[in-house]
Amino acid sequence: MRITKFGHACVRIEHEGTTLVLDPGIFTDREALDGADAILITHEHMDHYVPDLLKAVDAPVWTIDAVAAKIREDAPEVFERTTVVAPGDSFDVGLPVTAVGELHAVIHPELPRFHNSGYLLTLGDQKVFHPGDALTGPGVDIDVLLAPASAPWARSSELVDFMREVKAPINIAIHDRIYSEAGHGVFDGLAGAFLPKQGQEFKRLKDGEDL
Repeated sequence: MRITKFGHACVRIEHEGTTLVLDPGIFTDREALDGADAILITHEHMDHYVPDLLKAVDAPVWTIDAVAAKIREDAPEVFERTTVVAPGDSFDVGLPVTAVGELHAVIHPELPRFHNSGYLLTLGDQKVFHPGDALTGPGVDIDVLLAPASAPWARSSELVDFMREVKAPINIAIHDRIYSEAGHGVFDGLAGAFLPKQGQEFKRLKDGEDL
């Protein structure tokens, strides 16, 4: 298993000859999608979904209905290779995947809720979970959580407690373009104060860095 962090919420996962890319958005370089066998998108916000990136490659796309509707409008040629999944669906993209959750976290009570489904990936005997923009857990024990580490829809305490609730041994920071470097330091200190007490590890990978 190889996990590579690319720009904000985008992660590239390689396992036994299959390459998946999750949530390539405005902070993602085109090269992150090279050789992808499939692309998974959690929701429609531009930091997770950019139609031009999808147009630049031939990989099939798997996503929820709300994103598929955007793709149909923004990139009809990509829609032809898009498969719609619903919360709870299990499907195979070269590796087993289950869609988890239905709604984006609340950004503001007066704003409409967006749809969002995270993805639980089974990589041999390892399980990896990308929640998108939600604090909805996978409902099973996992080995690696791709953990939102800054967001306009969450307090730092909520993000740390989400990691503690999921209880993954390894937590990799994603969704991390919101804070400055100083802000990252504050959050990393908070995560480092709580997670090791439960035997958990928190990692912040640079763009292009692997686990």
